[in-house]
Amino acid sequence: MMEKEDLLFDVVTPPGFRIYTTKKYWDYIISVKHPYINGMESDVIITLKNPDFIRQSKIDKNVYLFYREIKYHAKNYHMCVVVNKSKGFVITIYITDRIKEGVQIWKKSE
Repeated sequence: MMEKEDLLFDVVTPPGFRIYTTKKYWDYIISVKHPYINGMESDVIITLKNPDFIRQSKIDKNVYLFYREIKYHAKNYHMCVVVNKSKGFVITIYITDRIKEGVQIWKKSE
């Protein structure tokens, strides 16, 4: 069972489901998977709470990709937060200039 102190964040997304990550898993993301994400916790939370759009993975229907345009090294990119909807946790986070294929399930209204 996860202790409350281990939680880094727990947010409700626009479609209404919750997504969380632990401090231990965040450390894994920033030390092993994508070190350049270090220090971008607030961007991740904003991307989950206020994405530009959300896509469902073509491969796994429980995997959703949250995209939000950000400035990174003075250029426009997208932050992508990949989550498991059924389990409610972050899988990974990365910065990209390419949007993955998949069914768009939610879009921010203009």
